[in-house]
Amino acid sequence: MDEITIKGSVGEVIYKNASGTYTVIALETDTELITAVGALPDIYEGEIISALGVYKQHRTYGKQFSISSYSRELPTDTHQIYKYLSSGAIKGLGAKRALSIIEKFGDDTLEVIENYPEKLSSIKGISFKQAEKIAENYKKQSDLRNIILCLQKYKITALESARIYKKLGNNAVNIIKENPYSLCSLEIGIGFERAESIERMLEVALPQNLRIEEGVLYTLRHNLYANGHTCIPRKKLIKSAAEYLRTDNDAIDIAIDSLSDTLRIKNEMINSEEFMFLPSSFRDELSIAKRIMAIMHFPPVRSNTLISDIEKIEETDGIIYGEEQKEAIITAVNKGLLILTGGPGTGKTTTLRGILTLFEKQGLHIELAAPTGRAAQRMSEVTNREAKTIHRLLEVQWNEDEKPVFTRNIQNPLSCNAVVLDELSMVDISLFAAFLDALPLGCRLVLVGDSDQLPPVGAGNVLKDIIVSETLPVIKLNTIFRQALKSDIVKNSHMIIKGETPEFSNGKKSDFFHIETELPLMCAEMIADLYHRRLPNAYGLDALTDIQVICPSKKGESGTAYINALLQNKVNPKSKQKEITIGNIVFRENDKVMQTRNNYTLEWVKGKENGQGIFNGDIGILKEIKIADEIMIIDFDGRITEYPTEYLYELELSYAITIHKSQGSEFNAVIIAATGVPYQLSYRNLLYTAVTRAKELCVTVGTKETLKKMIENDKKTRRYSALKHFLTAESKYEQSID
Repeated sequence: MDEITIKGSVGEVIYKNASGTYTVIALETDTELITAVGALPDIYEGEIISALGVYKQHRTYGKQFSISSYSRELPTDTHQIYKYLSSGAIKGLGAKRALSIIEKFGDDTLEVIENYPEKLSSIKGISFKQAEKIAENYKKQSDLRNIILCLQKYKITALESARIYKKLGNNAVNIIKENPYSLCSLEIGIGFERAESIERMLEVALPQNLRIEEGVLYTLRHNLYANGHTCIPRKKLIKSAAEYLRTDNDAIDIAIDSLSDTLRIKNEMINSEEFMFLPSSFRDELSIAKRIMAIMHFPPVRSNTLISDIEKIEETDGIIYGEEQKEAIITAVNKGLLILTGGPGTGKTTTLRGILTLFEKQGLHIELAAPTGRAAQRMSEVTNREAKTIHRLLEVQWNEDEKPVFTRNIQNPLSCNAVVLDELSMVDISLFAAFLDALPLGCRLVLVGDSDQLPPVGAGNVLKDIIVSETLPVIKLNTIFRQALKSDIVKNSHMIIKGETPEFSNGKKSDFFHIETELPLMCAEMIADLYHRRLPNAYGLDALTDIQVICPSKKGESGTAYINALLQNKVNPKSKQKEITIGNIVFRENDKVMQTRNNYTLEWVKGKENGQGIFNGDIGILKEIKIADEIMIIDFDGRITEYPTEYLYELELSYAITIHKSQGSEFNAVIIAATGVPYQLSYRNLLYTAVTRAKELCVTVGTKETLKKMIENDKKTRRYSALKHFLTAESKYEQSID
């Protein structure tokens, strides 16, 4: 269907969502009144627009004009000007004040506001300062209108233009003309290929080296945010960037030198090989190394805890510690520094309780923290003490760009003298650097994690790098306790990490089962039956709160996207409950949902406690959809959140989640999809991470051959990082201690 152009005046803005992604207007043309819809983030009543689009038939609201792009003109007569000014387009102007201005200046009103704002102060009720503010707000609207108009020729939508204006201000057009690739780092959905197409549409040719240099930066950013690499070998960067940019290696080599000379990338020799960094990742890893060096140079005051002190705890609590556990407790309490690692059933929790008991007997002010809300909640449950997320511990605030700024830092450190940080394997370099910055020198520090689990979703490999650097004392618990050996989940997880095939039992006393199903579609159907009917009936489990489906991949018939749709229709089919759609995902009241990115602005209430921030991986139940108010009420593990619909794209259904998203969480029962696993996701510690999410019951559905291939593949995905190097290298950085 060919697009047509319709010109008219905006008679009414019928509906506009908070983000501007969807707006409904009444458009008055010379001959008719048209209902038009589209992404019109900055449209106001009284404006005249030329809209490009097509007519469509809505099943409920009938014929509508769907706008793909538009340009605008300022209102010209007093009626249109009044509608525009009284619509709220200009802050500081309501209907009454707008009428007073128009009565005095008529058709010249907008000219006066823009060029002679001091004249507004002649109107009763408007001071000179208020007049200046009205003119300033009008200019902002004018700047945005001009930017939208200027950027349309580059096929940048009005919504994208509004986001660009928010990031770059009124100089946005010039910045883009000078370097369209600057858009790639603004988190507004414009990738490198779009930037290339914008460059081809520019009126003036840009320097030839610009695209190559920006392509190198884009390659580094992609590897940092998508693959978790904090750095890349120069040779690998040259090869990857040359292939991506369709150019020769020499051009990339020259670009890297230029970027290094201008400090837009950093380099470091590691084991006689040159590695390239973005400045942010270089700064984070170096900061971690320097703070750990400082901690080692100024350690906590040594204690003199004896075995007899541990024996008193054993007598009081009715437990018997193993030798490894006793060593860990004495190391943590006496030296004040420890990395405690080990798999399931090896007594990490029991050891941690012993450490905390002795810390408390010393009168220490202790803080417990974990990277996610679910991990912090689990830590609270097993220690019977309050645990916080790292963000909450560091008293996070947010700047104008919605980026986290931590109140607790090197100038304003934490007031405690002992910190225990759990699930360190999940913590990326940026968050760990901020955590160490806030740690006062002399503070006792216990870091806990399972080094066999997956590295963090973010960049780096903090736990593994610190362990192999041998900088801090490390105790790895290897002994599986007799009580834990009764669990097939514990036994099989240790067999998996050793490269051995798990033992499956068909007896009901077992907590680990396998159901052989070869075809991915049949696997999905079996998982749906287990989730919806068989496990709840056999074990009295609640599907929503007790059972979690975990898949290696999002894609395919045994991936999360397909299984989520299947489970939603089984557990929460369409009936009278409200629903809302984004893309191809339907969200209904009572759905299980997951946050897919950190959102630091969302506020929540949990009993008498208030807080901010819903983070990547947080799982909740969608309790209510308030369509008129454009909010949803979501319960994230007791944190009740009024969730604006403008953030809906940050949510996904979570009846089934990926193994990577399950890190740091435990569930009473876990169902693992084990067929149709892509080759790049078929490796040992991915399966190990999935199995160790189960507390009471684990069921694998798929083929034993798939499980066997995953277990045999111990080639963990290579993650480049430099933390070990900075911690161990005899370099210029070793002598530089904050």
